[in-house]
Order: sequence, then C-alpha cells, then structure tokens
Amino acid sequence: MSKQKKALDYDNPKYYINRELSWLQFNERVLSEAEDEGNPLFERFKFLSISASNLDEFFMVRVASLIDMINADYKKTDIAGMTASEQLEAVLSKVHKFVDRQYRIYGEQLVPLLRKSGLIIAKESELSKKDLEYVDRYFDEYVYPVLTPMAVDSSRPFPLIRNKTLNIGALLKKKEGDDDVDFATVQVPDVLPRIVEIPGSGKEGDDAKKIMLLEQLILRNMDKLFLNYEVLTSAAYRVGRNADLSIDEDEAEDLLKEIEKQLKRRQWGQAIRLEVPKGINKKLLKFIAGELKVENNEIYSIDGPIDLTFLMKMYRLDGFDHLKEQSYLPPQPVPEFESGENIFDVISRGDILMHHPYQTFENVVRFVESAASDPNVLAIKQTLYRVSGNSPIVAALARAAEVGKQVTVLVELKARFDEENNIVWAKKLEQAGCHVIYGLVGLKTHCKITLVVRRQEDGIQRYVHLGTGNYNDSTAKQYTDVGLFTCAPAFGEDATAVFNMLSGYSEPLGWNRLSLAPLWLKDRILDLIKREEEHALAGESARIIAKMNAICHKDVIAELYRASAMGVKIDLIVRGICCLRAGVPGLSDNITVRSIVGNFLEHSRIFYFENGGSAEYYASSADWMPRNLERRVEILFPVEDPKLRAKLWDILDTELRDTEKAHVMNAKGVYVKTAGLDTSSPEKVNSQKVFGEEARCLIKKNDISSTRVFIPEKSPEASE
Repeated sequence: MSKQKKALDYDNPKYYINRELSWLQFNERVLSEAEDEGNPLFERFKFLSISASNLDEFFMVRVASLIDMINADYKKTDIAGMTASEQLEAVLSKVHKFVDRQYRIYGEQLVPLLRKSGLIIAKESELSKKDLEYVDRYFDEYVYPVLTPMAVDSSRPFPLIRNKTLNIGALLKKKEGDDDVDFATVQVPDVLPRIVEIPGSGKEGDDAKKIMLLEQLILRNMDKLFLNYEVLTSAAYRVGRNADLSIDEDEAEDLLKEIEKQLKRRQWGQAIRLEVPKGINKKLLKFIAGELKVENNEIYSIDGPIDLTFLMKMYRLDGFDHLKEQSYLPPQPVPEFESGENIFDVISRGDILMHHPYQTFENVVRFVESAASDPNVLAIKQTLYRVSGNSPIVAALARAAEVGKQVTVLVELKARFDEENNIVWAKKLEQAGCHVIYGLVGLKTHCKITLVVRRQEDGIQRYVHLGTGNYNDSTAKQYTDVGLFTCAPAFGEDATAVFNMLSGYSEPLGWNRLSLAPLWLKDRILDLIKREEEHALAGESARIIAKMNAICHKDVIAELYRASAMGVKIDLIVRGICCLRAGVPGLSDNITVRSIVGNFLEHSRIFYFENGGSAEYYASSADWMPRNLERRVEILFPVEDPKLRAKLWDILDTELRDTEKAHVMNAKGVYVKTAGLDTSSPEKVNSQKVFGEEARCLIKKNDISSTRVFIPEKSPEASE
C-alpha cells in the first residue's frame, strides 16, 4: 500500500477534471430532469428554464473569465492541465451541443405534450382570425406606445444592446427613393409580460388555451414601426456580455461607490454570446455579429424561442396545477418551538438543529425579530451575504438599532449579482443607526453567523446561530440548508472573536469550536482527512462522508486520493462542480461521488469523519474550493449533541440511498442516474420527499425521541 502511495503523482493533471467542463456536467444533470418522464410536465419545463438561467450566469462569469485570461495572454494551466484557450474551445464545443439538446427536448418532447395537455405556445399561423384581431389590438394599445425603434445610419451609430435583453433586428428599404438597405433594432420591452394569453381560448368549444410570445407579436407588427419603409427581413436576437466585476479594492477610496460605478458597466461588457433564430437572414446576421464583434463560435442558432427562462413564467399560469409537483409547505411550528415561549429560553435548554426548507426558516427570522424586541438584548451582530428583496431580517435589525440596541451588520457588497440589492440594504441599515461593515479588502465574507448578546439574571449570555445558507427567507424555501442555534459559552466566545476580526484587527490566539477560512480552515480539513488515514493504517474504522456544492481544491482532492489508497472509505455528495475522479483503479477505488438534483437546490455542507469509532460531525458555509478556503471568510462548526448528530447522519445516509434523484460518477467521469441502474434494493428512495415526510411526522407525533429524523436505526450515534 505504501509503494502504491509513493508511485502516484498527485500533481498529474490526468487525475483531475476541468472545473468548467464539470460545471457543464452539472447543468446536464439539471437538463436531464427536463427529460425525466417521471416528473410532472410543468416541472420538466421548470428544469429546462433553470438550465437556461444557469447557462446565462456561466457565460457572464466563467466564459467571460476565460476570455479575459486569453486577452491578458495568461498561460498558466488549470487543475486538469488545460490553458485558458483550450478550456474555452472545449467549453464552447460542449455548450453548442448542450443548447441543441435543450431545444430538442423543448420542441420534440415537451411542446407536443403541452399541446396534448391543453396549452399551445402559438405561432401566428396557428391563430384564428379572431385571435389575430386581439393580438393586433393588444399591440396597438399596450405594446406600440412602449417600443423605441432605433435606426442605424451614418449619423446614428449601432446602439448599446444591454446584457440578456431580447431584441429584434430588421433590414429596411425605403418604399420610395434609393435602393439602400438600412438596419434598425427595437428592444422587446421587459416591462411587459413576455407571455400574452389569448382570451377565449381553452374554454368550451376550443381545443386548447393559447399563449403567444411578445416578440412574435412584435414581429407580426414590425411594419407599423417603420411606416415609410419596407421590412425586408426581421428576427429576434439576444446578447450575452461579460458581467464579471473587476474592482481594485486597494485603490478604491470608497468601496460602495466603486461597486455602484462598476454595476453600471456590467450591462455593457464585451459581447461573448449571440443567440439568433435558426434560418435568420445571412445579411442581417452578418450585420449584427459584425457590430457586436462576436466570433462564429460565439453565435448560437436557436431552433425555438430565444431565452427559455420565460418557461418559469409559464409555470405560474393558472389552471395547470395537475401538471405540477404539489408544493411543499414546511410544517409550523417545529417541535422545539411549538410552545410559543421565549425563544431564548428554548435555546437555553439545549442546542437546536434546523433542516430547511423541510423545517421552516421562520424560526431564524423569529430569532432575529425576538432579539430586536427583547428589552434584555443589548447587542445583535450578523453577517449578510444575500438577502431577499423585502427582508424581514433586515427590517428587524433596523428596528433594533432605532430603539438603541448595538447592531453591527457585515453586508458583503461583492456578493455576485446581489451587489445592487445589498447596497440598498446597507444604506437603509446605516440610516437606521446600525454599524455597517462593507466586507474585508481582498476577501468575500461568506460565513453565516448571528450573535445576540442578552442580559440575564445570572449575567451576560450569548446566543449564536450558525448556518450553511444565506439569511434569505425567500431562497430558504427552495435551498436545502442546516442551521444551529446554541448558547454554549465556547460558541459564544468564538462568535465574539469572529465579529471582532471582521470589524477590527483583533485576531484570537486560539479557537474553541470554530474553524475559519482563509487562515485555518484548509489546514483543518486536511488534518481531518489525514487523521482518517492514520486510523485506516492502524486497522481502525475510517470513513469520510462529505456533502457540499463543489469540490475543486487540488490539495484537498490529492489528500482524498491518498486516503483512498490507504483504505479510507469516502462518499462524496456533490451537487455541482467536482474535479475529483471517482472509482479510478489505483487512485480512487474507495471514493464514490454522487450528485442529487431535485425540486430543492441542495445547498448544505455537512461533513462526517468516523475517527476510529468516535465519529465527528461538522457543518459549514464553505465548499472545498480555492475561493472558499483561501479567498473568503468562512466558518466550519461542529455539531456535538448526539441527537443532532443523528439528524445529520440521517441526512447523509438517506442521500446515499437515494435511487430517484441521485446521479453517480463512474470511473470515466460520467454521471449516471441511479434510477436507470440495476439495484439490489427494491426500495425506491427520493431523499427530498423522505425529508419532507419526516418533518411532517415530527409534528404529528410531537415526540422527538420516536422519530427516525433524530435517531435513525443505522446511526452510529444511536448508542450514545
């Protein structure tokens, strides 16, 4: 075994998967849910929409980053030994195939099923005379007044086309005069609904309900925009731009103002993607592509409606609930808080672990709101990375400051695509009297922590909430996360030290329970893996189960390879990017990788280390990525109560047994859905549905000790 360890060169790029290609594999898993006939039809459309939205962000950030590296003549290779140019070539080749697959699923599978189910996304040719009269009247009354057609000629240059907006370009010729061909463009207004419902359709006497897309309605009426011209040809098009902010924090005198300035530039970054309909006039395409300066491999010929994110709006149409998954509403209240007593008294009796969205996030909101109104609370400190548009947590913090409590809030202004929202909240909190910190220079503050300092009869008590997900009451309904409430003194001391670090320059000599990035967390993770190696070499039980969003840190992956070679059993549950190769003989025989893609977005980070029979459980805000472990403020925290550890075991064990929504990586680095594999177990397991049912059973039984959520039969903690 030791010879094998020496023989392996863990720096060899062939042992790793390129990050960008791995992300595309993840989006393929999302897209596969649109193909899955076991999903209700509207859920399949929803997954197709999510795959399109994911791809937009991938271009704006990751593809943009590769192009920036190429423009800067950056030669360093990635974890898989690929240069930026090689990565871009491979990525664009994959994306073209991916987009073709999206539209095959849309046009060949889903649209025909939709028609059979009573809904038609109608083309002009499918509308009756009465329908067309309505469409034209709708255009005249609601659309025409909003449109701004823009001509391009010697005195009017090609306009700035905003990122991700849908536009219509046209070639025109004067009805009288010379034969010159001119170009004009008009933006499809995003202030109007893209889906136009045709009244009267879908009722008795009609075969189906009909809807028409706004751009089709405008294309039909283009001649009304250019009365003195003949419209030779017209087509919709959409531009994707580089939207990654480049901020020199050391040179920025005011970070808030600098980010506000950069946000305005995001809409006008370099064009890196052009979507056009299949069959677009070649002359029209050449003109648009030339003005936008896009290469041929950056042009995507679309066989269907451009920008499939509209399908999420279609999902909200009334009358089709039978084609949707029944929405999950978390039971309220959870057993620990059902008495309605003071939340701080409840936490004082013992640690509480929440599992969202199966257990309501309202308890986290209530924690902050109670702190704001409780006269005994002296101070509240909290980190905010992403919050909802109408955040009750922010409102509670503002109220607390207004009544004189000490409120300190770290608002991370550099949270990508939430910068503008966070700037708004930061200003409101400042106006309310909160001490607002705008993150740290060179680092993003990604940890999720709240500290409440309360005066009690026996002295000052500190209450802490630590989470794996954002303090966002909106996304908490869709993201799976865990969070810990505790008033244990060791956690309180560490929480105070965290905020002193964030607000000043105070760095503690040591930590009681927490491990923080970027200074200590990576080494802590490596030490935990190495400890399992030592147990394996000593013939003791050694196992790692790690659930996270992504893993691409080379040092961590290399250490997992070493642990595998020494006999440590390793099960990884990774939703997205995974640069590790699983099940490769001689390298990762003892490693499995699975990804669960379901109705909820898997977001929690949970880690289990068997430790020779004295198992340890952790949760964290951090994935095992260079950015999390080296360029962000992150927290790893232990879960020590036996019942809470059993709950974490149940989460991990159930997801490892998932036969419905799990995709498993094979030795070739390809993911195969477990539902399509032969399995020795006849039991069908959809982990997300299991967790929802367990949460409901907890409320019905009102007996924590009798439910498998807290003490599953298979849990190694059951004997404690």
